[in-house]
Amino acid sequence: MSARDIADVQVTAPALVSLHAAGKTFPSGLVALADYDLDVREGEILTLLGPSGCGKSTVLRLISGLANPTAGAINWSAPQVKDNIGVVFQDATLLPWASVFENVFLPLRLKGVPREAASPRIEEALAHVGLLDFSHALPRELSGGMRMRCAIARALVTRPTLMMMDEPFAALDEVTRFKLNDDLLVLKRRFGATIVFVTHSVFEAAYLSTRIVVMSRRAGRLVDEIEIDPAIPRDDDYRSSKTFADVCRRASQALRVSIEEATS
Repeated sequence: MSARDIADVQVTAPALVSLHAAGKTFPSGLVALADYDLDVREGEILTLLGPSGCGKSTVLRLISGLANPTAGAINWSAPQVKDNIGVVFQDATLLPWASVFENVFLPLRLKGVPREAASPRIEEALAHVGLLDFSHALPRELSGGMRMRCAIARALVTRPTLMMMDEPFAALDEVTRFKLNDDLLVLKRRFGATIVFVTHSVFEAAYLSTRIVVMSRRAGRLVDEIEIDPAIPRDDDYRSSKTFADVCRRASQALRVSIEEATS
């Protein structure tokens, strides 16, 4: 792989959503994010990396509409993008009394889609995450990885333009995490959604991303931005490649700077 694989890859994709000097301050006076700029480009997997408390999850909540900025602006390329967002949290947040099918049906039901019309889409989403045979199971009957697959199916069933994923695999064992990383890339190719992904794992960021933004706790400062050629196949060979090692090294160095700033 050439140095260009992690160098300044030419940016040609338009921004789906842009944050301009965005800030979030709570009534208590706690500043979660300040003066933050970010473009989310169409078709990318953008990973936000940084120490706890740097505002990664706040960025996701602002974009997904789960929180409102107290400063700055959020600009959308088109209104339909803003209304077509899927969200996956670290906890699968499934309804414990509802079956896998009913959990995946939830966002369509809230949109007023009749069950009969929704069924083919629900079955398609479950088939894509390997849970079609578990459609009648309750969350307590599923493993942690299966519960997360259900949460991903629930986000995919609306066929979102933009997927927001907040440390979805953090609580899983390494083997399951690797498998779900691969599955996510397959789903990305099938559904084509743009993904904004939050993680504390340098290795996960280096494997999944086409761009990594390393954040500092100091007023939303950008420590580094790493572009990775999206044409590189993401497989076991990539995990053992020099390019992967170089991405991990650069991201680790930037993360070390952000952690030092957070504790100074």
